[in-house]
Amino acid sequence: MRKAIWLLIVVFGVCGHRAAGQSIHFSQYYNAPMLLNAANTALLPGDDYRLGLNYRNQWSAVPVPYNTFSAFMDAKIGGNRDNVNHNNWLGLGVAFFDDKAGDGNLSLLQVQGNLAYHLQLSEFTMISLGLSGATVQRSVNYDNLTFDQQWDGVTFNSHIANGEKVGIIKTSYYTIGAGGNIAFFPNENVYVKLGGGATNINTPTESFYKSNNTVGLRPTGNLDIMLKTGPVMIINPSMYYTTQMGASEIVCGSQFRIKLSSSNSTPTELILGVYDRLADAIIGVAGVKLGGVQIMANYDMTTSKLAPYNSAYGALEFSIIYQSPYGKNKDHLSKQFTCPRFF
Repeated sequence: MRKAIWLLIVVFGVCGHRAAGQSIHFSQYYNAPMLLNAANTALLPGDDYRLGLNYRNQWSAVPVPYNTFSAFMDAKIGGNRDNVNHNNWLGLGVAFFDDKAGDGNLSLLQVQGNLAYHLQLSEFTMISLGLSGATVQRSVNYDNLTFDQQWDGVTFNSHIANGEKVGIIKTSYYTIGAGGNIAFFPNENVYVKLGGGATNINTPTESFYKSNNTVGLRPTGNLDIMLKTGPVMIINPSMYYTTQMGASEIVCGSQFRIKLSSSNSTPTELILGVYDRLADAIIGVAGVKLGGVQIMANYDMTTSKLAPYNSAYGALEFSIIYQSPYGKNKDHLSKQFTCPRFF
C-alpha cells in the first residue's frame, strides 16, 4: 500500500504545466483508446474485441457549447495462445468522431482506421506499435453567423449582405498518425504502461478560403499504472499530455476500483476517481462495471478564469464500453496470457 501511495504522489507531482486550447478531446482519455494512441488498438490481453461510445457536452452554461460524440470498435486478429510466455497479435480498429461548436455550427466529422501489432518480449514485457489514417471533413454554416456589415445602427439585420460566403461551406483533408507503448507487468498485481504518439504527421492543409493553413502536429504522451492493493481494491493512477500549435493540455489523477461482487459470471466493480486538468478543471469520475460492460460519467468543474462566466460548470461526459472474448471460455482464455487481469 505504501508503494501505491508513493506512485500516486509521483503521478500528481510531475503535473506542473498549464492547459490551453480546444480540439477533440475527452476528459475520459483512458476510455477513448484510439484517439489517445494508435498503439492502443486491440490492446486487450484478456479479451478479443471492444465496442465503445463517448459523449461530451462542454460549456453548456455559455452561449456556444461544444458537443462531441465518438463511436469505436477494435478487435484482435490471430495470437499465439499455445505459448504462455509469448502471445503476439494484430489489432484492427475503426473510430468515428463528430464535434460541433458555436453559433455557426462549426463541425468536424472524422472517420479513422487503426492498425497495431502487439509483441510480448518476455514474461513481463510487451511492446505495441500502431498506425492510423483518417479522413476529416470540416463544415460551417455562414447563414447562422452575423458580421459587422449587417449592423444597421440598431441591430444585426440578417437580410443585409454579409460580404462573406453563403450557406454551409465544407473542406476536407486526410491525416496520418502513429504511436507506441511499452508495458511492464512483473506480477499479477502490477501493470505499468508508458505510451506516446502523434497525429497529423503529414501536417495537412485545412481552409475554407483555399489558403495555406496547416493542421499542426499533435504529439501525445500517457502513463497508466494499475496496482492491486488487496482482494477488493485496485488503484489506477494515470497522466495524459498533448500539445499542438503552442497550446497544451495535461490531465492527471487516479481511479479507485472496488470489487463489489465475486461472481465469476458477472463480476461487479464500483469506479470512483478524481483528475486535474491543469489550470482548467477538476474532474470527478464515477462508474460501474458489470461483467464486460463498463459505464462511466464525469463532471468537469472549471477552475480557470472562465469559472465566473459559466458558474464553474465545464463539461459533462459519458462513456459506455463493452469488451469480451470471441464466445470462448473466459477462464481458459485468461490462463493463456501473462498480463495481469486483476479481478
